[in-house]
Amino acid sequence: MKNRLKEVIERFKSQVDYLEVRVEETSLVNISVKNSLVDSMTNNFIYGGNVRALYKGGWGFVVFKDLNELEAAVKKAVTQAKLVGAGESHWAKVEPVEYSSKLSLKKDPRQVPLKEKIQLLKRYTTFAKKYDKRIVASEGGYKEYFKHTTFANSEGSCIEQETADVYLQVMVTAVTEGDTQNANYTLGNYQDFDVFYDLEDRIEEKCKLALELLAAPRIKGGKYIVILNPKLTGVFVHEAFGHTVEADFIAGNEDMMEVLKPGKIFGSEILNIYDSGVDEGLRGSFAYDDEGTPSEQTYLIKNGKLVGHLHSRETAAKMNAQPTGNARALSFRYPPIPRMRNTAIEGGASSFAEMIKDIKLGVYAIDANGGKGGENFSFTAHHGYMIRDGKLAELVKGFTLAGNLFKTMKDIDMVGNDETLENSGGGCGKDEQVPLPVVTGGPHIRIQNVTIGGEE
Repeated sequence: MKNRLKEVIERFKSQVDYLEVRVEETSLVNISVKNSLVDSMTNNFIYGGNVRALYKGGWGFVVFKDLNELEAAVKKAVTQAKLVGAGESHWAKVEPVEYSSKLSLKKDPRQVPLKEKIQLLKRYTTFAKKYDKRIVASEGGYKEYFKHTTFANSEGSCIEQETADVYLQVMVTAVTEGDTQNANYTLGNYQDFDVFYDLEDRIEEKCKLALELLAAPRIKGGKYIVILNPKLTGVFVHEAFGHTVEADFIAGNEDMMEVLKPGKIFGSEILNIYDSGVDEGLRGSFAYDDEGTPSEQTYLIKNGKLVGHLHSRETAAKMNAQPTGNARALSFRYPPIPRMRNTAIEGGASSFAEMIKDIKLGVYAIDANGGKGGENFSFTAHHGYMIRDGKLAELVKGFTLAGNLFKTMKDIDMVGNDETLENSGGGCGKDEQVPLPVVTGGPHIRIQNVTIGGEE
């Protein structure tokens, strides 16, 4: 495989400014169970690749499904690039590398029979459905993929690596007259299938939570001091901030380049935000990105100041920066674009007790039910607790948190010492490439003047 890719690249590389080929072999399992019955199931092996050619700023991109189509695909990509190229190619330098690696696994999920995975989901959904008559539905999902990628380019790099993503989730739905509440448990781990056994205690916690939320009051709308738990901190930093500093949104846009100019103050000195691809076992980690750039930890905010963006090789060249290893593609069907990996607010010095002790009236917001990111964000917390006179009080149902990103980041006045990043299900979406495996997280953070939508 490697020799074949190198040989065809060598014959065509003189015709363009840059040329690369990526080939993927992927095994995929996807199971959905509803109320103890299998709803859908996929068990596939997928093979394919793509060619990218760059010429005078123009790109050619061609997908192929058979290695016998490789030469024709290269010719077509080169022709496309020459048809559209009419300017200057921007492409940051990365040292060529020869690299090969395999995943380190304890209990390989691929060695567990499909029947056993189905039985496990049935067991958990049956347990949840029988827990209480008010739980009217329970759904389970299991997703597993293992991908072997071979990448070669005209600069001399040849990279072989394996990546994987495995997670299980169970969602319960509780209903009473006039109200419906959901609770979701997810767990991701590609290295050891044993972690997916004996999860009844965790699922029971979600059943209890869904039932308690049926009787919980709704919060009164207004401005509050809010503490976010680590999961909601992660969603905030990913959706509201992380996408904002993906450099394909910035490069060539003079207004955004000024707004997101390195050195600008985004918060107090306690605020540090990073994106990393080097944390072994996390869903967003890998050795090299899909352009052959080594992964790294990239600080985005350091001591309150903006210090970096998330780059591909093209955006790095356009912005006179270094590539950060963030060029990612969901599969061979797509070209790589700047994407997050494992993104978090770095832990600080404050304990949860210190954060809460001087709050007369506030809200402790827990987990997320989705929302809208960007400069003016809006997220729905799954649930929370009122804070009264420095103590946690009553449970409250889901509510929205809204604000302006740049103001809200400056209103973060305490950062917890309990930074947490954990693998869970789902993934990030951008430009139709979804779900891309990522991890979000951080510590508890305290924010002043958060607008919360609730009852009048």
